[in-house]
Amino acid sequence: MRGAPSNGLCPVTVCTGINNGLMTSPGKNRSTAHQMSLPEMAGKNIGTSVKTMPVGTSGFVYLIGAGPGDPGLITVKGRDCIARADVVMYDYLANHRLLGHARPDAELIYSGKVGGAHNREQRQINGLLVQKALEGKVVARLKGGDPFVFGRGGEECEALVEAGIPFEIVPGVTAGIGAAAYAGIPLTHRHVTTSVAFVTGHEHPAKETSEIDWERLSLGSGTVVFYMGVKNLPQITANLIAHGRSPDTPVALVRWGTHPEQEVLEGTLAGIAEQARQVGFKAPAITVVGEVVRLRERLRWFDNRPLFGRGMLVTRAADQAGEFGDLLQALGARVFECPTIAIVPPESWDEMDAAIANLSACGWIIFTSVNAVKHFFARLAELGKDSRALGNCRVAAVGPKTAASLLPHGIRPDLVPADYKAEGVVAEFAKMEMSGVRVLFPRADRAREVIPSALAQMRAEVLAPVAYRNVLPDKLPADAIQALEERRIDCITFTSSSTVDNLAKVLGVNRLLGLLEGVAVAAIGPITATTCRELGLKVAIEPKEYTLAAMTAEIVQYYS
Repeated sequence: MRGAPSNGLCPVTVCTGINNGLMTSPGKNRSTAHQMSLPEMAGKNIGTSVKTMPVGTSGFVYLIGAGPGDPGLITVKGRDCIARADVVMYDYLANHRLLGHARPDAELIYSGKVGGAHNREQRQINGLLVQKALEGKVVARLKGGDPFVFGRGGEECEALVEAGIPFEIVPGVTAGIGAAAYAGIPLTHRHVTTSVAFVTGHEHPAKETSEIDWERLSLGSGTVVFYMGVKNLPQITANLIAHGRSPDTPVALVRWGTHPEQEVLEGTLAGIAEQARQVGFKAPAITVVGEVVRLRERLRWFDNRPLFGRGMLVTRAADQAGEFGDLLQALGARVFECPTIAIVPPESWDEMDAAIANLSACGWIIFTSVNAVKHFFARLAELGKDSRALGNCRVAAVGPKTAASLLPHGIRPDLVPADYKAEGVVAEFAKMEMSGVRVLFPRADRAREVIPSALAQMRAEVLAPVAYRNVLPDKLPADAIQALEERRIDCITFTSSSTVDNLAKVLGVNRLLGLLEGVAVAAIGPITATTCRELGLKVAIEPKEYTLAAMTAEIVQYYS
């Protein structure tokens, strides 16, 4: 790490001339974050005007390797640096989900691909890094792969050195290593080769002659990994063969390595360029040349998973979608989150507070969802109480997830019906003497009346206050709707009737039916499936057990 002088007023000439602006970038939408693109900056003469400013500000720059695409490959240190930054400048190849680690008030600046073309004004990026740091800000420069491996990180550091800006390099997983690993290709193997070379496949266009030592690369037995070489693939392969590499040498092209969209094209040095042309193989991709490519057939682990490349639309509430999405992603799916319900408190807590005040008189409390547990105990805590307030009240939980959500509160349910729906609860209580028994049923505002109605017929005294409301979200994620419109969704998942009804309300029934034509519909249980069918949807996947794990298994079975 380089430290800037901490005192003195030595003047430094820096590139400035930027006024804050707003833009919509391909990154995560943030109503509180300022976002600016480099083309906009170009119009503001960044790097052309100069200003003398004193060194000794509290600004700092982190050059962070974002990894090759899988957001899980960011280092712990890289994630922490993003979280503490005032400004995040991110590239086209940096996964935009990483912006979720940034502070809500962080300024997000997109410095990558705009309008289908890369912004190549590196001096603008350098000038902006310097300016933001000299404003006293902590800047996270988020770069795809590793900043010092074909990432122009060295050039940016030189600009910071000249301006006296302190900085730190946070290495990342470079694409050559990450993409090859996710393709099942070990770059070295003691029985095959013990050396590997990383080479640019796209040298600076101003060079009159290539600086690549083709003879050494060609005659050695090591693995060669070319970055950014798809466009120049015919020249690369021709040079290797002309300098002695066998035309039969195995080659693999890995596009969007580590992403759910990963594509791998295998061939030989003699034929891979024509293969790529015929199938329209595009960048971004790396090219792996060497005998280690043959090991892919045995070592594939990522792109042969059961749901690999399948587009899955998850319609659960935003704070619950992650668990289901993780299950699907672990099986290779491309997951699009499209929350069709938002969970909010009731309009009034009066009924719930009255029920809580008389908890000691209740014989049973019934929880039919994790949300009911969450909001009931949150209100209990708000009133200065905890699980002890339940006293001798027995507890019923519908389904294993609901039962598990009670454990952190020190409660093991007395009853978990075998049938995870309202009818299963009724069937269990029908075996008991319920006359005169007070039952508390914290519920959603639009819950079915099956349980309170049946218990009332058993002459139980039922208290059914609203614990939470299912409401329509303000809007649906644009990327999810775009994926539907572009036919990139293979399966849509519904985990409650509300998720179905709300999506139909937002999109309109006719548009919903049109967008879901050819899309497999998965419903978590018979009630949800009935709601789907009433709207005209054909349910293709319906697990016998009404859990996320069971639905995931059923989706895998459907596609196998």
